[in-house]
Amino acid sequence: MDELIKKLVEAFGPSGFEDHIRELIRDEIDGLVDDVTIDAMGNLIAHKEGDGDGLKVMIAAHMDEIGIMTTHVTEKGFLRFTKIGGVRPQTLMGGRVQFADGLTGTIYAEKLETWSKLHPIDKHYIDVGGTSREDCPIEVGTTAGFIGPFVAQGTRRIAKSMDDRIGCVVAIEALKKLKHSPHDLYFVFSVQEEVGTRGAQAAANMLQPDVGLAIDVTSAGDTPEAPIMSVELGAGPAIKVKDAGMIAHSGLVRQMRARAEELEIPYQLEVLEGGSTDARSMQIAGPGSAAGCLSIPCRYVHSPSEIVDIRDVENSVRLLVSLISQPIGL
Repeated sequence: MDELIKKLVEAFGPSGFEDHIRELIRDEIDGLVDDVTIDAMGNLIAHKEGDGDGLKVMIAAHMDEIGIMTTHVTEKGFLRFTKIGGVRPQTLMGGRVQFADGLTGTIYAEKLETWSKLHPIDKHYIDVGGTSREDCPIEVGTTAGFIGPFVAQGTRRIAKSMDDRIGCVVAIEALKKLKHSPHDLYFVFSVQEEVGTRGAQAAANMLQPDVGLAIDVTSAGDTPEAPIMSVELGAGPAIKVKDAGMIAHSGLVRQMRARAEELEIPYQLEVLEGGSTDARSMQIAGPGSAAGCLSIPCRYVHSPSEIVDIRDVENSVRLLVSLISQPIGL
């Protein structure tokens, strides 16, 4: 599984610019589903027909990652930029970004009155080696993603875009292991989640599923002075009960818990006070759906060094396969 994780987490794909990561995923699922389509927004929709009288189930894992977009090139060839998604200023200075053509830029900040204060995004710039506006190789409107190489260390896995490439890995691995399902399954590798769950909303409005399940990361509460939250790395997948954008369908929560207990999969219950997932869009699209989220605990979300535990990833695959290979009683 590490080979697949490395391939996906190191790939380029900020929100709205998912072409490269979409092709990587499309190659991985070739032959595992009955048909594959790409909608107008760029969502990759993989359809696997059921072999029984089941439900229409949409499983969404978003392909996009946070990033930046250039807004101005200075006279001396430095780049000003804006954020794409939830970029935090404290993760920027001294970091690096990579543009779609492979060019690397270094982020730094202007000198303020005191270095003890947090530098806002508009006080940062990117150095790509330009010496003037005319010879700068990057123009306004160009997008870049952050650089963070994949590292496997014990049971921990570290990379810049576990959010949500690790969810894509869970979906792909589930497709590989799924032998049969009574349900009409639509695996949607969605776009633009980081800027408002836009891709999943379009896909869900088109598909109008009975059940919508997002696969995404969630914050861990097991680091020093972290916000109080009953989720930790290595303690199993987190079954979402509520976040800032949705209350999960109680029947789907019960079903996921029952499947985990049957297989003796450790699991956690998640209540996230800030943020939401593609499940929110699926829940309220069209006539609405029974929506929930299978979450992979993750430390340092929206930083270049997001950390998950491979045991949680493997157990998420097991739980997802069990859920969709049997009738879902809500």
